[in-house]
Amino acid sequence: MFSTLIAQVNEFFGEISPPPGVREYGGEHGEGLILFANNILKLVIVGGGIFTFINFLLAGFGFISAGGDPKKIEQSVNKIWQSVLGLIILAGSFVAAALVGWIVFGDATAILNPRIYGPTQ
Repeated sequence: MFSTLIAQVNEFFGEISPPPGVREYGGEHGEGLILFANNILKLVIVGGGIFTFINFLLAGFGFISAGGDPKKIEQSVNKIWQSVLGLIILAGSFVAAALVGWIVFGDATAILNPRIYGPTQ
């Protein structure tokens, strides 16, 4: 019944092809959503790394241009410390995901590179 309904819909609307650049996110069993989420996660992590680097540069310039002012020096040191802490949390999230994947699934990459298993045909 379901296949006849899909056939009727295809006859009414015609064949729909995905736009360019979306084909790599396709898949029969939902692998595309995992790949898309993985790419978004990579983008966020790279953005966090770039943001940390920019914070290091700004804190360094603030430290150099402090001119002996203890308040400005303290602000720069705090900015450097917070950037290092953020970078540790960012890197620690990978370690935590690998540890949980190894303990629960027996594979360290189970959470970092998930697979969706669907029905076999």
